[in-house]
Amino acid sequence: MTPPDGSHPSDGLAPSRYRRKKLPTLNARRSPLAAPETQCARLDAVALPREFEEELADAGLHPLRPTELAVFQVNVGRLCNQTCRHCHVDAGPDRTEVMSAETFSLCLDALAKSDVPVVDITGGAPELNPGFRAFVEGCRALGKHVMNRCNLTVMETGRGRDLPEFFAANDVEVVCSLPHYRALGTDAQRGEGVFEKSLRGLRRLNELGYGTGRSDRRLVLVTNPVGAFLPAPQASLEAEWKRELARRHGVRFDALFTITNMPISRYLEWLEETGNLEAYLTKLAAAFNPVAARGVMCRNTLSVGWDGTLYDCDFNQMLEMPVSGGVGHIRDFDEALLGSRDIRTARHCFGCTAGAGSSCGGATA
Repeated sequence: MTPPDGSHPSDGLAPSRYRRKKLPTLNARRSPLAAPETQCARLDAVALPREFEEELADAGLHPLRPTELAVFQVNVGRLCNQTCRHCHVDAGPDRTEVMSAETFSLCLDALAKSDVPVVDITGGAPELNPGFRAFVEGCRALGKHVMNRCNLTVMETGRGRDLPEFFAANDVEVVCSLPHYRALGTDAQRGEGVFEKSLRGLRRLNELGYGTGRSDRRLVLVTNPVGAFLPAPQASLEAEWKRELARRHGVRFDALFTITNMPISRYLEWLEETGNLEAYLTKLAAAFNPVAARGVMCRNTLSVGWDGTLYDCDFNQMLEMPVSGGVGHIRDFDEALLGSRDIRTARHCFGCTAGAGSSCGGATA
């Protein structure tokens, strides 16, 4: 499947008619797709030969169950300085949902009771939450490894200008979104001028030792396709990106994660607008990979919403599908009970199991 702009999937480019227009969030526009139940209904209306749960059953994975908890992912809110075309969170400057100091404290209480080694902080732009820095410091005081998902341009906002120094001081692993190593591909998805701002952020991180192989200065880039197709192989893309970013811009990084666009929220809107929904969902379903399914992130990750509600993953969070099994909020955190639950699945889950798989940590197979 090729992008609607006619460009080749591997070049990540898009002509002017596909450049991302600045739009308010679905929520601000009162779009029907702002409602999770509407999104699920649109996916369910597509004719597919088999359901996700049938594929899991054939792979010996139904019901899908957790493995050992390795990642505590905290979505601290939907406030963001960008409004990206593919965003599954429907984040933006007009969103007001942010995690409170009380909920941050409950998260730290839960982390203190758990041996989970990694805290993965996401948003929105998590750094815009007033409690973000104290939470990072609290996690580090508990001996946790902290990953922060950064859109890079937040470093040019008023409260974000010293973020590189803050990350370095707290040994934070920085996981940065960058759709492509060329301006056209990135700006098509994230807005005009975003690529140049992103480069400035990456160079600042490089100056502090990020991207040089140091374990305490790990810099990861995350890319997702600019169009309705699956990512290219992660290893080959990483080699290409390292070469091209160094050659073109003098930028270094440690690893590249490839993520499949999930057919929900604003990306779902784009699929419908361009007539790609049926073909894209069919492509994801046809590419189901049992090996990728065994490694999906919901098996070793717990997702905490901005209000403390618990989910199997960030995608289920956006579709308001909380965990099963009786532990619905972080105040009631019980690792043993959560470990015995069945993971909730639906058609959007084909996005994580197609091809080489997709997770917040990149490919899974």
